[in-house]
Amino acid sequence: MMKKVITVLVSLLMILSLAACGNSAGQAGQPSTEEKPVESTADHEEPADKSTEEENTDISEEQASEGQMEKSEAPENADVPEDAGNKVLVAYFSATNTTEGVAQHIADGLNADIYEIVPEDAYTDADLNYNDNNSRTTLEMNDPNARPGVSGSVENMEQYDIMFIGYPIWWGDAPRIVSTFVESYDFSGKTIVPFCTSGGSGVGSSATNLEQLTSGADWLPGKRLNGSDSQDTIMEWVNGLGLDFGE
Repeated sequence: MMKKVITVLVSLLMILSLAACGNSAGQAGQPSTEEKPVESTADHEEPADKSTEEENTDISEEQASEGQMEKSEAPENADVPEDAGNKVLVAYFSATNTTEGVAQHIADGLNADIYEIVPEDAYTDADLNYNDNNSRTTLEMNDPNARPGVSGSVENMEQYDIMFIGYPIWWGDAPRIVSTFVESYDFSGKTIVPFCTSGGSGVGSSATNLEQLTSGADWLPGKRLNGSDSQDTIMEWVNGLGLDFGE
């Protein structure tokens, strides 16, 4: 009887052992969760901030484009203006065309601009009669404050560095209309070269009288020239002034 009980127990143990082995084999053959392959980050590495890199790329391209545009706008062989020296103006008043001829010689010799001081009311032969104590010119020259009107004006006076101012000698002085002219502009920083024509009188105090009507200009000594002087004679004096007239 006892032997049967032991036999039954052993049989039960064997059955339980086989059952346990079967369950273990089933668990080992079928995984409990699905495993997925892991991609290598070395092969598919993205920048830490892709948007920032794209912005930087766009900015760089934009800057490069702007640089090319600026370069294309600048001419490759742009002419660089050369220093042409001092700019010269020859201004003159001439009632009988004598001073005009001298002024034209200077302007032609220097390739300078020329400007005629034209009175608002032209002088007639009667006005120029110095034998008439009541003539227009006599009355003007007897009045230091007389200022006959000038028609027109010099455009862009500031562009000139050197000015020749020519006039006839009336009653030992420059005509009052020349006083009107010099008082109408700012000659600061300019070099003024006065010259005159006359039947025999020298420049006298005419140039210094005009200088007193201006300020800030460098006035050179004046010179009397003859209406019959050739351009070579006149330019010999001009070139001897020691001024830089450019080319």
